[in-house]
Amino acid sequence: MRILHVEGGRHLYGGAFQVLHLLRGLAARGHDNWLACPQGCALAQAAEPVARVCGLPMHGDADLLMAVRLRRLIRATSPDLVHLHSRIGADVMGGLAARLTGVPAIHTRRVDNPEPPWLVALKYRLHDRVIAISEGIGRVLVSEGLPASKLRIVRSAVDWESYARPCDRGTIRARLGVPAETLLIGVIAQLIPRKGHRFLIEALPPLIEAHPNLQVRFFGQGPLATDLQRHLADRGLSGHVQLAGFRDDLAEILPCLDLVVHPVLMEGLGVSLLQTASAGVPIVASRAGGIPEAVREGENGVLVPPGDVPALRAAIGALLADPHRRRALGAGGQSLMAREFSLDAMVEGNLAVYRELISRVV
Repeated sequence: MRILHVEGGRHLYGGAFQVLHLLRGLAARGHDNWLACPQGCALAQAAEPVARVCGLPMHGDADLLMAVRLRRLIRATSPDLVHLHSRIGADVMGGLAARLTGVPAIHTRRVDNPEPPWLVALKYRLHDRVIAISEGIGRVLVSEGLPASKLRIVRSAVDWESYARPCDRGTIRARLGVPAETLLIGVIAQLIPRKGHRFLIEALPPLIEAHPNLQVRFFGQGPLATDLQRHLADRGLSGHVQLAGFRDDLAEILPCLDLVVHPVLMEGLGVSLLQTASAGVPIVASRAGGIPEAVREGENGVLVPPGDVPALRAAIGALLADPHRRRALGAGGQSLMAREFSLDAMVEGNLAVYRELISRVV
């Protein structure tokens, strides 16, 4: 089977990393991958061993010429189907290009951001199937008017064994600039408003008073970096909270965290939560979007209402005070990832949708 994948993201995290996992799994099963992505993006280099990479100009939702470029690529590569992995213009322009060439198109929806019904009616008409990475996203899409007959659920996955490694506590704590005996919380998310960093900042002062050795690291990058730095300084928290940026050593860092907090307002599923659970680290997260599928109350973490600072503070405080419970939740997360979020399950789920479309066309 020949599949043309289209991914508009420029950084190799989140959705783009899921695309890489899928490409590797498909290639291992003997399928022919082509990948259209922004010129020079991180995914392009990583995907070269498992796909024929076509770097294209991709300028977002307003890039009308993207449809022309993708139509030309579809005609040149003659794929059995087109799989559109992102928004950033790829969903609409890729759908138009596939429609113009008569090739079946699948769009994977990774976020639960609400869309107006008129947009849902127009945009998803271009796609033969829509894959949601969580039941939560699927419910949002159907509530906004997507025909249930078009919807399929294929959860994101994680190579959980690559995160289930021992913690070299001394080395990692030294790398992060914190003492070995520190209680260390991580937040792994882009620095954007909907990720909810501000709620954790509001919750912290009493927690630091109770645990003076508490340190927090925000792993990620984004447009809120300067504002967050200023907010931390204004509240006198700079000595306890630091922005650590995007890390390529996260698999080494994660097992050495005592807790990961994910205080988002909305989330499709949360790949960082899958990675965290794989590393055996307990989680406090918002009960939003698809998160309850990745963070099971009492099994690998604690869920709180989005934006509820007192509930967030109470959940974090309870876990910081109970190392035995933290260890139990960490072990539960590793078991959950191995059982329900394997790479093989994700690849086979996508393949099932591909085969369904191709058999329909044939």
